[in-house]
Amino acid sequence: MTPQKKKERKERIQKMNRILRTLYPEVAIALNYTTEWECMVAVQLSAQCTDAMVNKVTEKLFKKYRTLDDYADAKQLEFEKDIFQTGFYRNKSKNIIAAARMVRDEFDGKLPHTMKEMLKIPGVARKTANVVLTTLFGVCEGIAVDTHVRRFAIRFDLSDYKDPIRIERDLMDIMPKKDWWGFNHRLVHYGRDYCKAGKHECADHPLTPIFPKALTLWPRAH
Repeated sequence: MTPQKKKERKERIQKMNRILRTLYPEVAIALNYTTEWECMVAVQLSAQCTDAMVNKVTEKLFKKYRTLDDYADAKQLEFEKDIFQTGFYRNKSKNIIAAARMVRDEFDGKLPHTMKEMLKIPGVARKTANVVLTTLFGVCEGIAVDTHVRRFAIRFDLSDYKDPIRIERDLMDIMPKKDWWGFNHRLVHYGRDYCKAGKHECADHPLTPIFPKALTLWPRAH
C-alpha cells in the first residue's frame, strides 16, 4: 500500500464509518443466543450461511442441547442432522463437538478471552474469534472479515488483496482501533438493507457517493 493510497483509504473509510454510524448507531450481532457458548455455536454455524437460517436452526438446537456437556457428548451423525440446513454440516458438526470438548477440558468450561487462546479452538479462525471476543467480552484484537466485509473492502478499494486475513490487516492499518468494533456488524446490516451481493443498481445507496467506482466493482464470492 503506497503512502498516497493509504491516505486516500483512511479518508474513505472514515467517511464510510461516519455514514454507517448514522444509519446504525446501535449495532449488535444478528444471531440469537442466551449463553456465551451458544454465541460460539451460532457464529460457527453462520459460516457460509445466512443469519436468518442460523437463527431458525438454533431455535430448536438450543432447546435440545442445553449445556456444554450436551455438545461435548453429542453423537456426530445426529448433530449433523440437527444443523443440516446451515450447510457444511459435517465439518461444522465435527468442529463444534471438538470445540465443546476443548472448552470443557482445557478452559474449565469457559470461553477464553484472548485471540491466541481462541484460535486453538477447533473451527475458530480469526473471523469467528473476532466476532465472539468483541460481542461477548468487548475484546477487540482485530476486525471480523466475513463475506460482507470482504466484498465491501474490495468494492470500495480499501485493500489490495482478496483474502480475508490480508484484508483485515489493511483495514486495521487504515482505521483507528476505536472504530474496529461495530464495523463488521454495521456492514452486515448495510449489506442486508441496502446492498446485497450480486450485481444490481446501487447508485442511490448511502455509501456509493463516497466512491462512485464501486458501481463497477463486483467481487466474486471467493
